[in-house]
Amino acid sequence: MEYTLGATTGTVVAGGNGPGTSTTQLTYPIGIYFDSLSNSLFISNFYSQSVVCWVLGANSWTLVAGSPNNLTGSTLTLLYQPVGITFDPMGNLYVADSANHRIQLFMAGQSSGTTIAGISTTSGQVSSLLYFPYWPILDSQLNLYVVDAYNNRIQKFLRY
Repeated sequence: MEYTLGATTGTVVAGGNGPGTSTTQLTYPIGIYFDSLSNSLFISNFYSQSVVCWVLGANSWTLVAGSPNNLTGSTLTLLYQPVGITFDPMGNLYVADSANHRIQLFMAGQSSGTTIAGISTTSGQVSSLLYFPYWPILDSQLNLYVVDAYNNRIQKFLRY
């Protein structure tokens, strides 16, 4: 939804066509990143296992990462309940792949990711493991901070 200054009602800018996996629908959108250069919203589609790009003013999205058909998995091309997303200055995408207990890095324009924090499908309390990561954030030196929700902590991973 978009709300202009002083407005009491909003305008739908993405989704709004019921839940689903078609390119005009979203299913539990939970993470969002606005890219001002492309005037686009990048949206993590929690129950559709994907990250999509919705250009403002468009009628549909394009797939950025994950499955277009709600397919879960822990391979380098699949996600399982993606939550928070962020980008670095080079256009690389970082995804908190919560149910896989990892952070996936998708280099700009690539559909296959690399696990850069956590171990796929393995949760735990030691510092090399994550337990339902919710949000990745980068600092100015590209160190990664992760909300490690079920471990009740914030983890820092030095730039790789």
